[in-house]
Formats: sequence, structure tokens, C-alpha cells
Amino acid sequence: MNNEGIVKANPNVEILFNESLSKYTHTLTGGPADILAFPETVRQTQSLLAYANQHEIPVTVIGNASNLIVRDGGIRGLTMILTKMNKIKVHENHTITADAGAALIDVTKAAQAHSFSGVEFAAGIPGSVGGAIFMNAGAYGGDIDDVVTGAEVLTADDQVVHLDFDQLDFGYRHCSVQDNHQIVLAATFSLTPGIADKIQKRMTHLNQLRASKQPLELPSCGSVFKRPTGYFAGKLIHDSGLQGFQIGGAQVSTKHAGFIVNVDHATATDYLNVITHVQKTVFDKFGVHLETEVRIIGEEPVKSL
Repeated sequence: MNNEGIVKANPNVEILFNESLSKYTHTLTGGPADILAFPETVRQTQSLLAYANQHEIPVTVIGNASNLIVRDGGIRGLTMILTKMNKIKVHENHTITADAGAALIDVTKAAQAHSFSGVEFAAGIPGSVGGAIFMNAGAYGGDIDDVVTGAEVLTADDQVVHLDFDQLDFGYRHCSVQDNHQIVLAATFSLTPGIADKIQKRMTHLNQLRASKQPLELPSCGSVFKRPTGYFAGKLIHDSGLQGFQIGGAQVSTKHAGFIVNVDHATATDYLNVITHVQKTVFDKFGVHLETEVRIIGEEPVKSL
């Protein structure tokens, strides 16, 4: 791979080589990215993708890496982290437009500051706007598809297009950009008039609930498993006696069984081994398959002889 070529073609973009992704993930785990780029604009993102397409370099896009596990072998090709694309614009018609790399929490703060209601449920979700669209993130009875009306995306052939709500085809922790290998660039939120103090009280209450129930004091990848129909993943794991179960430095949280936390220099492999054990144990005990909500990407580490 010609490292000089991509730098020359994108002179204004921060680009690192063989960079450990453990510096950027919320689990503090993950192997190296061959090429790691931090675009700040749509044009820079488009240029990077065009270069990768021209040179047949695989591309991976990461937001705030809060609901993500990167395997210990790292990621081949080009990885883009979009957190430098973080502008938020508030409009008079109770809408907010936010870049993909903007923190979803910052969108909720902007909404509260302008007395816009509807996105309070996301006050504690640590992901980016792009990641929230990609995963149709949700909490406390609300989901992103309740408030998003459309998004700007970069197609696989490096074209910028607008997708309206119907084209995003939201489902449970899913939307069409996953299937079409598109990159979210920005999204528009449609909210309703509210009272700033009431909005803040609701946000504070939800954040207190989150802090009381979730292991926010430890590195984690957020909620690990999707909610199985008719069940709660955390309760199934708790009832399987798995709280506190640990492999290496990764442990099923003793505070909330739906979380796996990094208690002692865990590796991504530790995380994945705990996930596999939890899935097997829950299936053996209850006949329920726990499907991962966390996104798992990258290569397995090379095994030494």
C-alpha cells in the first residue's frame, strides 16, 4: 500500500499509519488501523473515499466508537473517524442539523438550550450522530427514528445524496445505510416546542437513572446484546448466574448484566470470548439466542506458532 500517495492526495487531512484503535474505542481495546484518517469536511471524506475506490483499498468508518468492538488484529485498508465533523446548526422551525461526528449528547444539549423537545431520551447516549443513525440508537422508550427526518450520506461510489425518512428504512437497531454501505455525513432532527426547564429535568432524571443502573465508571461497549422478543437480555444473563463472569480483563458487569466491562487491561479477544460464553450459557439454559447489538469489526489476531 502506497502510504505517501494517500497523504499527497489529501494534504489537509490528518492521516496516521499503523495506529492502535484502542486509543479511540470506549472499551480501550482494538488492534491497529493500517491507515487512520480524520476528515473535517464532506469534501475531505469524499476525497478519501474516492482515493480508496481508485486504489481498491477497503474502507471502514467509525464514529465515537462507543458501541463497537475492534478485533485485536486491527483493520486493514483505510479507516475514517468522523469526530472532527461535528457542527450542529439550530433552525427556527424546531429542527436541528448535525454533522455525523457530532456527539448525540451535544445535540440534546442544543435542543434543550433552544427549548426543543423530543430528543431527551438520548441525553446519555455516548455515540455520534452518524453512529446513532446507522444503529437507530435508542433508550428509555425513544429511538432515533422518532425524531430524524432525513440524512446526507456518501454512497459507495463517493456521491453525496440525500435520503428522506422512508429511504432510511429504520428498524430495530438498523437502517438502510448498513445494507447499502453508505457513510452518514449529517442528519436532520425534527423536534417540538417545549419548556427548557422541563426538558432539562427530564434529561437529568434519565441520566441519573442511567448512572444508577449502568457501569458508567468502567470502560465498556455499551449494551452488548439486542433485546430478544419477549425477554430482556440483562435478565437472562443475570438469571444464568453470569454476573461477574470474567475472561482475561473483560467481565460481565456486576452492576448491569447487559454490559461487559474492561476491569483489567482487557483485549478485544477477551470481550469476544465472554460474549460467546454468555450466548452459549443463555441458550443452554433458556433456549434463547442473544444477538449482539454491539458492532464487531476488524481482523482476528495472527496466532503465533
